[in-house]
Amino acid sequence: MDELNSRRKAYVNMSLIALNIIYFLYLEMSGSTEDTQFMVSHGAMYAPLVIERREYYRLITSTFMHFGINHIMNNMLILFILGDNLERALGHIKYLIFYIICGVGANVASMIVNLSGYRSVVSAGASGAIFGVIGGLLYAVAVNRGQLEDLSTRQLVVVILCSLYFGFTSTGVDNAAHISGLIIGIIMGVILYRRPRYRSSKQI
Repeated sequence: MDELNSRRKAYVNMSLIALNIIYFLYLEMSGSTEDTQFMVSHGAMYAPLVIERREYYRLITSTFMHFGINHIMNNMLILFILGDNLERALGHIKYLIFYIICGVGANVASMIVNLSGYRSVVSAGASGAIFGVIGGLLYAVAVNRGQLEDLSTRQLVVVILCSLYFGFTSTGVDNAAHISGLIIGIIMGVILYRRPRYRSSKQI
């Protein structure tokens, strides 16, 4: 019974998905999520505005914004499939902290990489945070000897390789955010995740 109850509780992950969808619908009703200038005016990542005007809120708001229906569908599907596993492993509060740090950290790393290459790009999406979730799960699965609930190390490695391959073979994908999100996720997993100690059911 406890195991069944624990598998139901992923309030934070479902709330994050709902926020992404609600904001996407709001943006679509207000304009077009495929219009770059419109997205910048509503919180997308753009390094010059973050640095020169100190609009640091973009580091967070951009993680809840997506360019078009395919972008949000792909991201939310992965988050729906994997996010609840990590939330159950970490707990609600730790998972929320984990998700935000991975999303913001991936945006900061992406901004640094783009500026070092003298590129000022507009970016948005939950991919950095989602790669963080994958990284955190990879660590948790490894600590649990290759299996966590219905996830295995092999499955996660396949997801990582396919996602990175898709990113590097497609245009308009922020690979710096993906890779940094994955690395930050692993580090945050080390910091926040603790393997549960199962109590013996024997009675004396």
